[in-house]
Amino acid sequence: MPGVPLPPQVSPRPAAPPHDAGRPGSPPASSERGAAGTRHGRGDWWAAPPAPDAGGNREAPAGPGSTQPNPTPGPSGRAEETAPQAPRTATRLDLPTLPPAPVGFVGSGPPTYDAEPTALPTADPDELDDLVADTVLDGARYGACTLRAVSVRGDSARFRGEPRRDSLLTARFGAGDQALILVAMATGARATPGAHRAAAEACHWIGRAVGRSHARLAQDIGAARRGDLKSGLHRLTDRSLGKLRASAVEQGVDPEEYAASLRCLLLPADPDCRIRVFFGIGPGGLFRLRDGEWHDIEPRVTEVTGEPVVGFGSLPSETPDGDRLTMDLGIPTPPSPYEPAPEPPREPFRFRASVARPGDTLLMCTGGLADPLRGEPELCAYLTGRWSGPTPPGLAEFLADSQVRVKGYADDRTAAAVWEA
Repeated sequence: MPGVPLPPQVSPRPAAPPHDAGRPGSPPASSERGAAGTRHGRGDWWAAPPAPDAGGNREAPAGPGSTQPNPTPGPSGRAEETAPQAPRTATRLDLPTLPPAPVGFVGSGPPTYDAEPTALPTADPDELDDLVADTVLDGARYGACTLRAVSVRGDSARFRGEPRRDSLLTARFGAGDQALILVAMATGARATPGAHRAAAEACHWIGRAVGRSHARLAQDIGAARRGDLKSGLHRLTDRSLGKLRASAVEQGVDPEEYAASLRCLLLPADPDCRIRVFFGIGPGGLFRLRDGEWHDIEPRVTEVTGEPVVGFGSLPSETPDGDRLTMDLGIPTPPSPYEPAPEPPREPFRFRASVARPGDTLLMCTGGLADPLRGEPELCAYLTGRWSGPTPPGLAEFLADSQVRVKGYADDRTAAAVWEA
């Protein structure tokens, strides 16, 4: 029986040929032969055909687990038996360890919707250019920074078959070290039929405005002219959103419904310039990963609220003659038919110019990713582990990381991350 050593008193004899497998206790032998050898037994052992001895006989090689005695020539010239060898065991190949697959979600439980797209948006055969892809992915490397950008349709829109309301634009203006990279992202108004078109137009208008002024903007960034940058980019943003409102009037759409938030990032291609400029209007997030910690560096906009303070724009309580003024009962004054209606309050302009350090990761995103980053610590911890390495992730890895879901957050996600070398 295989694996059982023979008693040492048994005299050595040639092993049974491979075809003699009918005897009880003999392992089955295979009759398959290849060009390089013969296959024996069930363990897929391959060996070269045995060489003939002095008498012209061939001995079959021992198979797995065989303990055939090993004859050695003695003093008389005859083969003498030595001690039996230990059974030979098969060797298992160690397969390479694959990296763990990215998690599908973080938080208390899985989200309600499916992780993959479900329904496609309705298409108009005469307006096929109006279709929006489910996912947009882009990337580049200029100077000392590496860029990754993505825009993904949210779980809720995927389930309901609605188009992606977020729009993403990445563009390079100029050449060489004087080039300027623009990343623009916009989000259309919620529950409006043309939200995706308004977001796309907002990105195109600001891209056109920045592209025509890219030479001056690159010079201001290189010279760190913060005041000129803020005022100039404010004018370009107001002009672009004004054209978006004019486009709504031409289409016969309410400008409040045909609106979008806008967030932009300017990256100079000069490797010696580490200034990164952010500007925009509307909600979203601007974060920086430094030394393993996330910092929320979204520009805070302070506005004067509350009632006017005496001596700071309010009327005195009485005249110099001692006459008290009429009390304001809070009754609204009807609008005059001779004056245009006041415009609704606009979102404040946000601006930030910061100097990047080697090893920093700058993240600009819409509310679809900013809200879970602020509300779910596990998402921050997960992205910290994924994006704190010495090298930036590839496009596929960045897409997988940006799609890690959190229960209760199902909006579109658009993000642009910059790794500093």
